[in-house]
Parts: sequence; structure tokens; C-alpha cells
Amino acid sequence: MEKTRLAVIGLGNMGAPHCRDIANLDCAELTAVCDIDGEKSKETAALYGCRSFTSAEELLDSGLAEGVILAMPHYGHTTAALQAFARGIHVLTEKPVGVHVKDIRKMITAWEEGKKKKSDLVFSAMFQQRTRGAARKIKDLIDSGELGRLIRTTWIITDWYRTQAYYNSGGWRATWAGEGGGVLINQCPHQLDMYQWFTGCPSRVTGFASFGKYHDIEVEDEVTAYFEHENGMVGQFITSTGEAPGTNRLEIVGENGKLVWEDDKLSFQRNRVSLLDHLKNSDQGFEKPENWSCTVPFLSEGGEHRIIIENFCDAITGRAGLIADASEGLNSIAIDNAIRLSSLEGRTVEIPFDEDAYETRLKELIAGSAR
Repeated sequence: MEKTRLAVIGLGNMGAPHCRDIANLDCAELTAVCDIDGEKSKETAALYGCRSFTSAEELLDSGLAEGVILAMPHYGHTTAALQAFARGIHVLTEKPVGVHVKDIRKMITAWEEGKKKKSDLVFSAMFQQRTRGAARKIKDLIDSGELGRLIRTTWIITDWYRTQAYYNSGGWRATWAGEGGGVLINQCPHQLDMYQWFTGCPSRVTGFASFGKYHDIEVEDEVTAYFEHENGMVGQFITSTGEAPGTNRLEIVGENGKLVWEDDKLSFQRNRVSLLDHLKNSDQGFEKPENWSCTVPFLSEGGEHRIIIENFCDAITGRAGLIADASEGLNSIAIDNAIRLSSLEGRTVEIPFDEDAYETRLKELIAGSAR
């Protein structure tokens, strides 16, 4: 099999495992690594028999890589992606794709410009949770119409418990200058991505974010948000890094029943008739539609990050389409930004919103950041 030459920029908690995954793939070869910590870069390069860099731009200019995985702190994704696309290099970026919507638009524009010179240029995102068996089954049940018209989606994801020691472990953590946000942008990008992947992007967002409620940090560590969709569906998104024991429960209610994803189990309470038809036509005031419950089977493959990297290689060589097109990251970051903007300004925010105004607000927060 043809091997795609890949490089990894950023060798922290995510970049290091990506190097290991590449080394174990038949379709890829790790040709270079980069980290601002020169010793870490040299040690990793020695381990995998590849070249070491401390400058992303020098790596990209080296000609060693056809594709690059971006695993540095959040703000670096945009700069490195723009540099890669200008050189015709394929990009797989860790989450979040960018810190705010305008940054992602810059990345998409650079990608589209790059495709004028290299039509098959690939831009992928590490949204590996889309590969989970339950997630793929939920997507299929919704897209096939099994649930009918969607009524409500609620995601309670509060099992992100973090101590103060966690936040103290890195100077960039939980600061406006280092991350551009808190639990939404650090812990929850996958859930926000899957929310919009399942149900689409909301049109109106009302957010209630608490900044440093449980921890000595600048950014949000607890969020409750209310979503309104054009099709009439409503949604709630509840998350926290200050709750233990936490919960990870997704409920999706449609006219034909309710899906619940919790504890890696997927259950479906199926209505015999549409609740929308029943509530209009039943002559009984309290009667509910007849329903039955079942456990929905799905396949669990494991190796989620590895699957995305392999898919990235397959997309580069034309063997497959992308599981996660990075341009779709615009939707989840729009939700992220809208929740935060709504909370900061105490109002409901419509999507699309004033992106310049959000960038200005973020810059003000960065200017006052402790970092």
C-alpha cells in the first residue's frame, strides 16, 4: 500500500499518541515531528526515526510531509493551517478547528485558495467520536426518518470533573490568551460537533456561562444553554468541570419516540403512532401513544483517533471521502461562540451573529488575561 508521508506539529497529550498511531498504520509514514520544546521534539524523532523541528514553518518548508496533523494549543491551528495550505500540504487539525468563527473562515478560505493549485487538497478534523458505533447509529436513525420530526435534544455532559491542580498544570490552560475559552472549547468540541451533526445548527442560542465559578480560572467552568432550531426543535446543552459524580446523557425526542445514549448503551422507546398525530386526534385527554422499548445494537470498533488518521490518508490518496470535513467545524464553533457571547451580553444570540463583534470582545478578554 502507498504510504502517505505525515508530520505532527505539537507533541503534547494528543500529538504524542498520534505519532504512535501513525507508526502503526500501513497507509502512513511519520517523516517529521515538531514542538517548541526542542528536547521533546528530538526524543520523539529518535523514537520514530524521523526528522525533528522546533519551527512549524521550517517543517512545512522541508518537503518531508504530504500531510500534517496539528496538535498544538488552539490558537496555533489557524496560523499553521494557513502556512500548510499555501504550500499545498494536506491538514488534519485537532479539535477545536479554531477558537472563533472568523479564524475558521480564514482557514477555509486558505484551503479553497490552495485547491485552485492542488484540487485534491484535504482539510480534515479530528472529530473521532463520529466513528463511535452509537454515534453512527444515531445519525442513521435520524437521517433515515425513523424518529420522524425532531422535537427536543438534550445533552447533559458533566463528567468533565477537573481539579485546580489540572488547571495549574499548564500556563496556557483556562486563560483567554491561551485557550480562548473553557469547558466549551477544551472539553466539549466533540459533543458540540455531534449535536450539530445529528440535528443541525440552532438558529437562536441563549447561554448561561459561569466564569471561574468552581476554579481559580478566567474562563467558563459551567454552562447551561438553550437552543432554538428553524424546524421547531428545541435543545439544551449542560456541561461543567465542577461536578462529581458527573453525567453523560443524550436524549433525542422525535415524533416517533425517544433515543437515549448513556453508559455506552443506546435505547429507543418507539411510539406506535406519531405523537404529533396522536395529540391532535385522540379523544382521550391523558392517553399516551402506545410505545415499546428496545436496546439498539451497534458495532464498537475502538481506535477512534487511528480511524480518523487512516481516513485522512485514504482521502489524500483518493481511496475514501472524509469522515469529518474540517469546514464543518464552523458549526460547532459558531454554537460555542454564540453561547459565550449570549452569556457575556445577557441576550439571545442569533446564528449567524456579528463575528467581528465577537472577535473584538474576545480580544478585550485576551488583553486582560493573566497569561
